[in-house]
Amino acid sequence: MLAEIKGLNEECGIFGVWGHEDAAQITYYGLHSLQHRGQEGTGIVSTDGESLKGVKGEGLVAEVFSSDAIKDLKGKAAIGHVRYATAGGSGYENVQPLLFHFQSGSLALAHNGNLVNATQLKGQLEGQGSIFQTSSDTEVLAHLIRRGGFSSFKDRVKNALSMLKGAYAFLIMTESELMVALDPNGMRPLSLGKLGDAYVVASETCAFDVVGAEFIRDVMPGELLIIDDNGFTSEMYSVASNIAMCTMEYVYFSRPDSDINGINVHKARKNLGKQLAIEAPIEADVVTGVPDSSISVAIGYAEASGIPYELGLIKNRYVGRTFIQPSQALREQGVKMKLSPVRGVVEGKRVIMVDDSIVRGTTSKRIVTMLKDAGATEVHVLISSPPIKNPCFYGIDTSTKEELIASKHSVEELRELIGADSLTFLSVEGMIEAIGRKDEGENRGHCLACFTGKYPTDIYPTTKETSTC
Repeated sequence: MLAEIKGLNEECGIFGVWGHEDAAQITYYGLHSLQHRGQEGTGIVSTDGESLKGVKGEGLVAEVFSSDAIKDLKGKAAIGHVRYATAGGSGYENVQPLLFHFQSGSLALAHNGNLVNATQLKGQLEGQGSIFQTSSDTEVLAHLIRRGGFSSFKDRVKNALSMLKGAYAFLIMTESELMVALDPNGMRPLSLGKLGDAYVVASETCAFDVVGAEFIRDVMPGELLIIDDNGFTSEMYSVASNIAMCTMEYVYFSRPDSDINGINVHKARKNLGKQLAIEAPIEADVVTGVPDSSISVAIGYAEASGIPYELGLIKNRYVGRTFIQPSQALREQGVKMKLSPVRGVVEGKRVIMVDDSIVRGTTSKRIVTMLKDAGATEVHVLISSPPIKNPCFYGIDTSTKEELIASKHSVEELRELIGADSLTFLSVEGMIEAIGRKDEGENRGHCLACFTGKYPTDIYPTTKETSTC
């Protein structure tokens, strides 16, 4: 749906390259392809082998980086970050990559995810004399690395990573190497690619297509990749356990042209639509999807049901970001600015409206109203995921149960609240079956915490106080 409006936002996207003469330029293009993962801030840090230099700012990739800024980031390697900030976590100082200068060298960090024990670790570190410059949980890793009691930098990094709990994909860059780490549960997507003689790393494989890189493989849960001028090596800093890829990567967050753990997102969403056709057969005249993530689902439903798919809703792609505000009134106005019904498609028709989720309910209600105002005789809402009843502590900005409308109302009550003629959510079992991550000789598990309330890691009392990314 519309991430800026409905409040379901993935926190970050990361991209890195080592061994390319135009590393910063490549990173710029990579971040541009990951812009959907965060629109509030972005940054790039590059190295020429002798020092690290960074440029960052609040805003979109194209707004922050001028051609002169990119040219100024010289070097053979770079890491970049796009960010969506949660409450209390915005501000220039929290924009990544975070860059630290020490007497013995420099360190840059880029992070996708959220550390659920960040508050506990920060308290311990402050008690030992650490002074934090940001409210971001990412900075915790830098302090842990610097305070590690090992002689080699690699061992300090491995020891620091072993102390973290939660969801994280990290890029750690110094003047001489780029380290890549994924949490032992594998909650966030992270892939390795090759561009000529250079190595690239990205949150989504769509970034490889944009920069012309070839996909090599996914980074494994609990793995630490070390990339330098001699190539890359791999070590396991932790045993992979309780694999729990965020299911919403397939349902909503990732671009449809990305492959997550070998599964194409567009195909997975089409299968979600086909599964909806099995679980919710409805007599209607037309199927339409809420742009963008639900279009693939709507196509799948149409193919399986035989009901024609039409563009019943058009997204205005030229609206600025001035309405991205927390107030409910502005969220409602934002829907009007972003979406328009196609009267010629829906007038006099029984419409099936497919969407990926319902968080607060405001957007769904507004879209149903728009379709009926445009002449739809019936509007049946199908959701390609189960009801979101529980907060996410792993990098999505639903940190309290109170803000989730499905936690307080039954499906029938939700139907009445949004004004739909019917409302159906996909079952948990149907969602897993459709995505295709069932065990095939290996653990390809899902994180289903927002649906079931069963979290793949321990959740600490102060978890919701931490700032993601």
